[in-house]
Amino acid sequence: MKKVFIFWTALAVSQLLSAQKQDTLKTIQIQEVQIIANRVSDKTPLAYSNIDKEDIERQNFVQDIPFLLTLTPSVVATSDAGTGIGYTGFRIRGTDANRINITTNGIPLNDSESQGVFWVNMPDFTSSLEDLQIQRGVGTSTSGAAAFGASINMKTENLPSKAYGEINGTYGSFNTSKATLKLGTGRIADHWSFDGRLSSITSDGYIDRTSADLKSYFFQGEYFNHNTLVKFITFGGLEKTYHAWDGVPMYKKNGVVSFDYANISRTFNPSGHMKEDDYSRPLSPFYDNQTDNYDQKHYQLIATHIFNPSLQLNAALHYTQGEGYYEEYKIGRKLIEYDLTPFTYDGATIKESDLVRQKWLANDFYGGIFSLNYKKQKWDVIFGGGANNYVCDHFGKIIWVKNYTGDDHFTPGQEYYRSDSRKTDANIYLKANYALTGKLNIYGDVQYRFIDYKTKGTNDVWDKINKTMQALDIHEKFSFFNPKAGVFYRFNSQNDVYASFAMAHREPNRNNYTNASSNEKPTYETLFDYELGYHFKSKRFAAGVNLYYMKYDNQLILTGKINEIGEPLTSNIPDSYRTGVELTLAAKICPWLKWNGNLTLSQNKINDFTEYVDLFDENWDLSGQVKNSLGDTQIAFSPNFIAGSMFSFDYKNWDAGLQSNFVGKQYIDNTGNDERCLNPYFVNNLRLGYSFGVKNLKTLKLSVLVNNLFNEQYESNAWVYSYYQQPNASDSYTDRYADYGYFPQAGTNVLVNLCVKF
Repeated sequence: MKKVFIFWTALAVSQLLSAQKQDTLKTIQIQEVQIIANRVSDKTPLAYSNIDKEDIERQNFVQDIPFLLTLTPSVVATSDAGTGIGYTGFRIRGTDANRINITTNGIPLNDSESQGVFWVNMPDFTSSLEDLQIQRGVGTSTSGAAAFGASINMKTENLPSKAYGEINGTYGSFNTSKATLKLGTGRIADHWSFDGRLSSITSDGYIDRTSADLKSYFFQGEYFNHNTLVKFITFGGLEKTYHAWDGVPMYKKNGVVSFDYANISRTFNPSGHMKEDDYSRPLSPFYDNQTDNYDQKHYQLIATHIFNPSLQLNAALHYTQGEGYYEEYKIGRKLIEYDLTPFTYDGATIKESDLVRQKWLANDFYGGIFSLNYKKQKWDVIFGGGANNYVCDHFGKIIWVKNYTGDDHFTPGQEYYRSDSRKTDANIYLKANYALTGKLNIYGDVQYRFIDYKTKGTNDVWDKINKTMQALDIHEKFSFFNPKAGVFYRFNSQNDVYASFAMAHREPNRNNYTNASSNEKPTYETLFDYELGYHFKSKRFAAGVNLYYMKYDNQLILTGKINEIGEPLTSNIPDSYRTGVELTLAAKICPWLKWNGNLTLSQNKINDFTEYVDLFDENWDLSGQVKNSLGDTQIAFSPNFIAGSMFSFDYKNWDAGLQSNFVGKQYIDNTGNDERCLNPYFVNNLRLGYSFGVKNLKTLKLSVLVNNLFNEQYESNAWVYSYYQQPNASDSYTDRYADYGYFPQAGTNVLVNLCVKF
């Protein structure tokens, strides 16, 4: 590997020194063909936003892709460590990430079982993006996970015709640093081109001990002739992050705060704590290796062939390999729940003890996709599909038990659960856009999707009823038909209007099955998406309005109900919806100042919601559940008001941007209770850059980013566990408690970036 890298580096430098002008027009055209299948154009009747390469480069200091997406409507981003580095996430229209289809070069990226994307496994991937498109709502047909509220289509960088090099470095608050090296050969012998990237990101994090050590690479090679392009791409990430999953703790009794930021630091991280309920001691020990560790590698082989100006073929094979674990210290655990037997220590029988466990994943994801694109006269037709297979081993290890005496009952590293999962996901689609007249287009899109999922073995949860690890034996198949249709009308060069309808289906994820009770099995969800939009565009001003109504049947949500062994149960609720209006505005105030803004106003409701709340007796033993019928309630994590603004300044060698985001109140459960909500917040980020004119350098640029300019103290995510206690059988259960974990985000912090291109 080292020899290959040295050869590639030497080749890049050699080409850099001898680069000559070459014709790039055909290369650009054939590279654009690669993304036609899952992208929409300005005549497609769907709501979408594009982020181009220039915007990506200007925003690319060190934060993950979810924070880049906040430039677009209806997006809310969050970060466990409070800095946008490490474990990060986002929602679009209140829809969480495991309901959003994400692809790279048309190839599925979502994990097949959780159906989410873990950006921590793709550090600095932003540095290898050409552009991306966000489609809100169901969007157009694509491969992979269900687009159940939005889809994101990312395209990796085109290979330039000329040799180049880039060194990019960032340093700033919380000891955050990023180092990126990029090199490219340019065109070799008129047919070949190679480039690549190496990156390293480290940070101490805003929350205590939320360190991140992230390494990544990206490499691509391309063969090109007049009609054919073949490209091999590989990228990967190796991450080690300290846990911050628990949030900052707090609890309330009947709405009164009993333990909050007044008692502990806003940045306090309980993860890894080695003393039970002893947060107040500042010198209490924490486990050093309370970390998440994962290695993920992606391989893509993409071919594009242009048969004639009207007909093109795209095809790709892909393979993703991932392996890793998270390690954690657990306090006072029952040995039997880890398949361990009691032991004798200091003359006493030990049935509960502290221990250290690891939970492992080892998975392979592979398959192929294709699209045949026909475009001539009034027709623009795409026929495509794909088939993918996923194989995953889930297993856990016990690596240490406190006061273990060394008998034969325990061997460090022994497994306590294991299950094997398999998932096949195949789809085929046909979509067409037909110009009835010079102004009127009609759009149709039909997709058939087949899923076969099975998992067998034991889960990581103790079955109290059967006195063993929870047995898993799941085999489910689904067949989904997803139609879409719409109409687009362009009045003139400045005004157009569109309307569309789409249907989508989503299968349950792994946790929906593993946490299900014996008499309540999860089923698939259905979404009916109605969109109506209008666009205006002139030389100096643009505006858009999009109305949407997303009706859900059998949406899977947490109701508070638990299964037989006490695990939270995700239940299908019959009726819920999201409806709103998205406004976008853009103005060229003067040649050197532009403004872009967006606003989302929405209602997100569950009809006739029933809440289930755990009930404990006087000894704090679980005695049952209380059922509360609450009527119509707000869907959790779905703010009714989201707004964004960006002022962009460009004058001579200077550029600057002021990004502002407002997020309204968010409920953190589905009860709509104001005691269990996140407060609204308004955050501003200021960016300033200056490009130096240096001979023999393409770019020498120094940039500064001030995040949270006005030091807003806010939380972007949280969890809550609510419960009652009944002091004795004759008393009512009026004492309601709630345990919380909040995820505070960093106050004012600064990043400085230096970019050198040659």
